[in-house]
Amino acid sequence: MRDNPEPVVLALDGGSSKTDAVLVAADGTVLGRSRVGPSNHQLVGLDGALDSLGAAIADVTEAAGISEPPFPLCEVGVYCLAGLDLPVDEEHLAPAIALRGWTGSDLLFNDTFAVSRAGTTSTWGIGVVCGTGMNCAGLGPDGTSVRFPALAELSGDFAPGGSWLGVRALGLALRAGDGRGPPTLLSRRVPAHFGEDDADAVLTGVYSGTIPYSRLFELARVLLDAADDGDAAARESANVLADEVAAFAGAAITRLGVADAAVEVVLGGGIFDTRDAGFHARVAQRIHAVAPRAVLRRLTAPPVLGAALLGLDAIGADDGAKERLRAALSNG
Repeated sequence: MRDNPEPVVLALDGGSSKTDAVLVAADGTVLGRSRVGPSNHQLVGLDGALDSLGAAIADVTEAAGISEPPFPLCEVGVYCLAGLDLPVDEEHLAPAIALRGWTGSDLLFNDTFAVSRAGTTSTWGIGVVCGTGMNCAGLGPDGTSVRFPALAELSGDFAPGGSWLGVRALGLALRAGDGRGPPTLLSRRVPAHFGEDDADAVLTGVYSGTIPYSRLFELARVLLDAADDGDAAARESANVLADEVAAFAGAAITRLGVADAAVEVVLGGGIFDTRDAGFHARVAQRIHAVAPRAVLRRLTAPPVLGAALLGLDAIGADDGAKERLRAALSNG
């Protein structure tokens, strides 16, 4: 094992498509980075999640030049994991991770907390992730935390992210074609996206499996572009999603009691890459209606930065260490 510096924080950001890991020294130096496959236990099972975490840890120690890693590897492990939605999830994951003995102490968070911490300039704030799905979490200035189940319609999420918006785009195109809905640009743009003649052909492709259902998420961007181009049907659906983003953020702000503060709200996930100015404006307007001084920030750094910062927070690292870490990880 290298003599200096020694790792003090192992940080992991585990999602439905990938798992990122970094090993960090007390002064914020990044000793190693790695990326492996998914570790969302809801998708790959508990054993599969632990295998992915173990693979990420093996790779990050190798990247750090630690040929024979001792376990526990370092003082603090921060595990920011997709699928850690309810207390019952933590009841399954926490003892399983502890049994592996990877780190001296294990801090488990939903991965949305990593997004929040990566984008804030202080140790507290709100994070909203809107990609395929949607979730929100926040930390208050007193250390209080809030989170949501984020189990789509089952937990009252009326517009649960880009997957919902993509399916909606196909639905609007189909309704325009069969007379149930108004004319829409989506009648042409949805089939064009898949190289099909009309929306019925897309429906047939999804139904028969020639077009994977998961690809409907791609239509979220198609719908938002149509909304930006003045399509009324697309705008109505985009507004529903914008209102849901703001509802999550507003509820977290209210529950934390920070409506009068300059609370930072970090927006992460592919939906926020849209060029649709109306979507961005509506999100900001609705959040500012709850917290007029709120500062909205678009996340550009990788969420694993937030997981690592949570680890440095836990060990009481100074601002210089955090800035060094942020500089090392902010570009990808």
